[in-house]
Amino acid sequence: MALELSDTSNLLKSARTGNRRSLAKLLTAIERGQESEITSEESWILGVTGAPGVGKSTLIGRLIEHWQSNGEKVAILAVDPSSPVSGGSFLADRVRIPQADIDDSIFFRSLASKNFPGGIVPNIGKMCQALSACGWGRIVIETVGSGQSEISIVAFADIVLLVDGPDRGDIIQAEKAGILEIADSIAINKSDIPSSNSAIEDIRRSLELSEGDNRTVHLVSAINGDGISELISDLESISPDPGRLGIRNREKLISYWVSLLLSHEEIDSQLVNLGNGSITVRDAIYSMGSSMNFGGTANGRNDD
Repeated sequence: MALELSDTSNLLKSARTGNRRSLAKLLTAIERGQESEITSEESWILGVTGAPGVGKSTLIGRLIEHWQSNGEKVAILAVDPSSPVSGGSFLADRVRIPQADIDDSIFFRSLASKNFPGGIVPNIGKMCQALSACGWGRIVIETVGSGQSEISIVAFADIVLLVDGPDRGDIIQAEKAGILEIADSIAINKSDIPSSNSAIEDIRRSLELSEGDNRTVHLVSAINGDGISELISDLESISPDPGRLGIRNREKLISYWVSLLLSHEEIDSQLVNLGNGSITVRDAIYSMGSSMNFGGTANGRNDD
């Protein structure tokens, strides 16, 4: 424990001087659950979520261009899905963000989801704290191409941007599932596709059904830049919704609990026991739960 804190403290001290290698090592240590004591500076965290193929990464590239031109430092944590069979992850989002590897004002980190539910990864809150402490004023979390119930991003981002496409046909499904409910701003990407106008009208009509819902729906093109300035202006004018504190804390609690469970030293043996029928799911949970340390650092994981 003391040795872990010493390691991360030294890495943090070096990362604060601008050493990107130390920062990368620090994030790796945090990702693996190593203990750290970090006092973060003020930063602004944007969560970008949406289904696969809607252009989240390309759109983030456009946002980066704007902040970069204003002299701001931007860090991106991009979560890629992992194979449920091999556990491998392609980590290809940086290919769609050309600034990722060529500018000192940009820091890009790809993260494998390791099939962690919710569209994010364990300890991502601590990783944001580390980036903030090292002077990265804008932090963008790009979730895995989200499904209908993956709303964990709301626990870690100040503002949530939902990106959708015109031809997916499941915008109403997004509304039913809650993704639309937790978004602070909505962008329909690929405005050059004719059906994009009908898609944006569908969402606007849907929002009008809720009294007092003043969220703006933007029609944008990450390829040619249409609507990007208006979207950025909207994102930067939004204040975090204090009414969402309960949802944020619930999702944070769920994320922390699942990370404890999946990192538990008995998880593999309990999966075997479940497979051969020698134990029930309820018994497995109680067995692992009884050995967890709930003093705030259980199994090295703490994502406050």
